[in-house]
Amino acid sequence: MTARSLAHAGFTLERVYPHPIDAVWAAFAEEERKRQWFGQVGDRELDGEWAFDFRVGGRDVAESRFHGGPLSRYVATYTDIVESERIVTTYDMWIDGAHISTSVASFEFEEVDGGTRLTHGEHGIHLDGFDLDGRMREHGSGLLLDELGRVLDRREAARQ
Repeated sequence: MTARSLAHAGFTLERVYPHPIDAVWAAFAEEERKRQWFGQVGDRELDGEWAFDFRVGGRDVAESRFHGGPLSRYVATYTDIVESERIVTTYDMWIDGAHISTSVASFEFEEVDGGTRLTHGEHGIHLDGFDLDGRMREHGSGLLLDELGRVLDRREAARQ
């Protein structure tokens, strides 16, 4: 039997993208654009269910595999959306069917000189020994935000 445990961990990440706030917002609010950065990062590939319902009460689902390994399942519910200002979600994660965490996450969008500041704050409850200090989740979230930047850069380059 697996030892039961519960650990709290939180973090805040910030990125400044040299793109207008409308472009950064669209990367969250439009399914095709979100799938480009959220669906496949590094060796992670979508493999299974994908759902996108960007509205308060709406639910997103993404199943993927890391390096062809275990199946990761992400299920989020949007609890607050203020266009071009903020998004708040609650989400759960599973690895091969085992529930590993429940989190509250926020994304704040702020226009700054030369682009958009995105601030991602998160507090997670990590279950049964998985990611006791939250470093793995923070690292993975950082990779997603970096991929978002690359996708925004590619879209801008394609427009020129």
